[in-house]
Amino acid sequence: MAKKQKDSVDIRHYDVILAPHITEKATLLSEHNAVVFRVAGDATKPEIKAAVEALFSVNVVGVNTIVQKGKTKKWKGTPYTKSDIKKAIVRLKDGQSIDVTTGV
Repeated sequence: MAKKQKDSVDIRHYDVILAPHITEKATLLSEHNAVVFRVAGDATKPEIKAAVEALFSVNVVGVNTIVQKGKTKKWKGTPYTKSDIKKAIVRLKDGQSIDVTTGV
C-alpha cells in the first residue's frame, strides 16, 4: 500500500473544519491575513493547521483556538443551554488569502 503524501486531502480534514465563522470581527481580522473557522470540539491546533493547508492550498503561520461557552436562554419560560462552539483563528502567510464565500 502506498504512503499518503503530507499535502493530500484526508477525510478527517472535512471533519475538523466545520464552517467559516463570518462576523464583523472576523472580517476585520481578514485585513491581518487571518481567517476564522468553526472547528470540531476535539480538534487540535496541528490538526487544524494540516486541514486548512490541505483544503485551501495555503501556508499557515499560526493557529489560535477559542472555546465559546453556550449561553443560557429561555423558551416559553423553560431554560435551556446553547451548545459550546470551538473557533480557530488561522493566520496565513503574507500575500495569501482564503475566499470563504466559495465552497471547498
